[in-house]
Amino acid sequence: MNKNKGMTLVELLIVVIILGALAVIAIPRISASTTTAKANSCKTNQAIMNSQTEMYRADIGSYPGTLNALVTDPNYFPDNLPVCASAGTYTMSGTPPRVSCDVAGH
Repeated sequence: MNKNKGMTLVELLIVVIILGALAVIAIPRISASTTTAKANSCKTNQAIMNSQTEMYRADIGSYPGTLNALVTDPNYFPDNLPVCASAGTYTMSGTPPRVSCDVAGH
C-alpha cells in the first residue's frame, strides 16, 4: 500500500482560490489606507507650516511673505519645507496667511 503524504490537486486549488479571495478583499483596503495616510500626512504638514508661520510672526513681528521665507531662517525649517505625499504643491494665502495644498481633499 502506497500512501502519498502530499496535497491533491483539488486541495491545492482550494488553497489558491482562498488566497485569491483574500487578495481581492485586502488590496482595495490597502489602497484606501494609503490614500488616507497621504491625505493625513499632508494635513499634518500644513498644520506644522501654519504653526511655524505663527512662530515667525511672533519672532519677527510680521507674517512671512512666502513659504520660502521660512526656509531662509534655519530656526523654522532647517531641512527645507515638508513635501506633500501626493506630490501636491503648498501655497500660502489669506490674512492671517494659511497654508493649503492644491490636491483635492488635502
